Amino acid sequence: VCLCGFLSVKRRNKNFLNNSEQEFVAGRRNTVLQTLKKLKIQCSRKEVPNIALLGSGGGQRAMVGLLGSLVQLDKAGLLDCILYLSGVSGSTWCMASLYKEPDWSTKLETVKNKIIERIRGPEVSLTDAMAKLKKYYYGKDLFSLTDVWAVLVVTSYVKEIDERTLTEQRKQHNKDPFPIYAVIDKQSKQSNDGDPWFEINPYEAGYSLSGVFVDTGDFGSQFQKGSKIKHQDEFDMLYLQALCGSALGDEEDIKKTMWFPSDKPISPSVDECHRALMDLVNMNLSVLNGKDPSGFEKSIRTNLNGKRQPISTIETLKKADERAEKQDIKHFTMEVCEDLSKLYKIYNCFTDVWISICKCMAQWIWGRKYNLLHNMTDEAVNSTLLQSETRDYIDGGLLLNSPYFSVLREDRDIDLIISLDFSQGDPFMTVNDAAETCKKLKIPFPEVNVTSEDKTKPKDFYVFKGQNTPTVIHIPLFNAVNCGDKVEDWRKKYRTFQGAYSAEMIADLMDIAGKNISNNREKLKEQIRAKIVSFFIFFLS
Repeated sequence: VCLCGFLSVKRRNKNFLNNSEQEFVAGRRNTVLQTLKKLKIQCSRKEVPNIALLGSGGGQRAMVGLLGSLVQLDKAGLLDCILYLSGVSGSTWCMASLYKEPDWSTKLETVKNKIIERIRGPEVSLTDAMAKLKKYYYGKDLFSLTDVWAVLVVTSYVKEIDERTLTEQRKQHNKDPFPIYAVIDKQSKQSNDGDPWFEINPYEAGYSLSGVFVDTGDFGSQFQKGSKIKHQDEFDMLYLQALCGSALGDEEDIKKTMWFPSDKPISPSVDECHRALMDLVNMNLSVLNGKDPSGFEKSIRTNLNGKRQPISTIETLKKADERAEKQDIKHFTMEVCEDLSKLYKIYNCFTDVWISICKCMAQWIWGRKYNLLHNMTDEAVNSTLLQSETRDYIDGGLLLNSPYFSVLREDRDIDLIISLDFSQGDPFMTVNDAAETCKKLKIPFPEVNVTSEDKTKPKDFYVFKGQNTPTVIHIPLFNAVNCGDKVEDWRKKYRTFQGAYSAEMIADLMDIAGKNISNNREKLKEQIRAKIVSFFIFFLS
């Protein structure tokens, strides 16, 4: 964004996109027009529909599922009909891998093979992971558990440390859909006020519905009244994937729904120290959820070869319930981390890094950034967004597991949304929640009606339409068409929190996701035609 003087934050008026995005959209619409002609879909330049493809969250299941879907869209000749590609959580891992390659959609088969070869390969070494963690710590003012999550968890799935930045991708993807990575503002989510929907693209980052943005290269820098007062280097793509996929970022959500039993660790260990740190994370989750943490305490002592004596506070914490005081958690965590710090010092790591991890864990700090809106004056923005010096950004799936609100910005004027749902559990939760939220916010969205049979035996293609609303095509990953009567078996096989998938699991999931596209190629074309016809009728009237 080119701005005058020292002003670094800009509010977008309705129907006014960033200049670079406008330029991209104009060029991409020409590509869509030519693609429609190849598909023998009659369309004038004015009638070209703006189509957005959404990838939901779902960990590695979403990453592989989105890749399989895009490959089949390409084979069906439909990929170049897509104007925007937006994702949350695991889908952003796929996006980050794709957009490493300039104009990836022109060579998708080759890019796909490279991605699969990588995620089937060896994990990032602990030495490289620890070196990266120190870079994160010493390279920024604000350090959080997102940095730890990036190097110890996200790398175990994506199998690389991608240090490139999003702004480096500018002008490299003129032949690809426009990418939008979606997260949420944790404080707005928890307080249920302000605007929780936050988006990051190669040109700008900001609040989707409030319409306040900053140049992506400046997101994370310190601001005062709209002016940048202290620069922070732009975060890299590994951190962006962790920011988007920080599924443990909301302690309130953890206490309600996200407790993980001890036989399902967050991530497979790579050595004793890694396992000890991940057990420490699980201990904090157990206390937050009122569970007995003693099993994790024993595991830490075992993994550290008896170097740790029993924790003095463990008997107290065994009795913890949902009302356990944060002070107890902090004391518990700090005792364990003190010993971990000493051990890591032996391994030539810097103790202050681990002390910071202790503090972040005790307070459950994820995705903390300087607030780009700090002390601004803007009556159109909720005042709660303007007050604090910092804000925390976490996985969008903790509020809505699909990035609807990044593409429902009025200025993007989306006509057709293709929702690829890789969620675990209810396959209609995302579209239902989007419809309910849009109704409250008076955002045009079609009514969503599904039967009880659909919830137990979902089909592979749903269309929701409304007057003066975008058309929404909803495609559940596992359904009665591609899975038969084994939908639940597939869901159990591909859980969100489990170790990295085997080569066979990746191949099977690519296939099952691809079928949702290949089986519905003609239906997709039909809905595109229908949108063009509706434009024609509108212009005639």
